[in-house]
Amino acid sequence: MLNENIKTIRKSKGLSQEELAIKLNVVRQTISKWEQGLSVPDADMLISISEVFETPVSTLLGETVAEAKADDLKAISEKLEVINLQLAHKKATRQKAIHWFFILLCTAIVVIFAVLIALNSPYLGWDYSKPETEVIGVIFHSFEGLFVRIAPLVLIGSIVGLCLTRKKVS
Repeated sequence: MLNENIKTIRKSKGLSQEELAIKLNVVRQTISKWEQGLSVPDADMLISISEVFETPVSTLLGETVAEAKADDLKAISEKLEVINLQLAHKKATRQKAIHWFFILLCTAIVVIFAVLIALNSPYLGWDYSKPETEVIGVIFHSFEGLFVRIAPLVLIGSIVGLCLTRKKVS
């Protein structure tokens, strides 16, 4: 029972006898003897084995551990499929959010341009002898100048982003 369990769990963890021996600070032949039932690990070594295998000692000493069966592999593949579907859904949601961000950015740029054109830079006719008017006028002029220079680049980038994030029709 113990010998079969050590061998089965070792293989299920993907460890060779040599790798397990290194982790337990014993020689490979010791692992081989345990698995053949020629010798038995002492209590301290059983605890070390259970720690390496991340398995309770009672499992090592209990009934024979069954190897992974086709049903287990089928269950694992079904779980992986569910995870893949969730990841695909998350990716699609993220892509949709980015797409809508680009739409809103393009819309905001067009609306701000329309407002600036409609206002026709009213601050240019203000009386700049007052300090408050002067500061506000400079702020408006700076915003407008900066916006007119940067917005076309941002608009082009947003349009490219829209094209890259659009949903492809199959």
